[in-house]
Amino acid sequence: MPSAAITEHMPTSAAAVFDLLHDYSRRLEWDTLLREARFTRGHTSAGVGATTLCVGKPLFGIIGIETTYVTFNRGVIAAVSMINRPPFFQTFAASIRHQNTGEGSSLTYRFSFRARPCFLRWLLEPIMLVVLRHETRQRLRALSRFLASTPR
Repeated sequence: MPSAAITEHMPTSAAAVFDLLHDYSRRLEWDTLLREARFTRGHTSAGVGATTLCVGKPLFGIIGIETTYVTFNRGVIAAVSMINRPPFFQTFAASIRHQNTGEGSSLTYRFSFRARPCFLRWLLEPIMLVVLRHETRQRLRALSRFLASTPR
């Protein structure tokens, strides 16, 4: 199963980064990949069991991934698992771990996935891994820049 981990320095505390990252009313202010981000199925805030939908911009195929939070420990870690069946994804899961450092904090985003259809995994998974790794790095850098330019 393809997976990756990307770490980025953040210019503020782990708690502040965590709160912004899971505030879906503000997600599109900094997220470079998404054109839509919202809670679903009656949920209004992040926490274990809450569900969200993130839809990519047209360049990324307008794929919508609906997830449910399986772990939520404010300021430390959150993890989600995909619950819908968008094109090309059989499974998808991700975790975001935060750690305070002497100068702000660090954020490590880990993800794993399985492509579909299964007979094309040999072709799809290497391409998807490169794209997801690149986009995740870009998104985390955008989050760091946003936090650096936002008054606290």
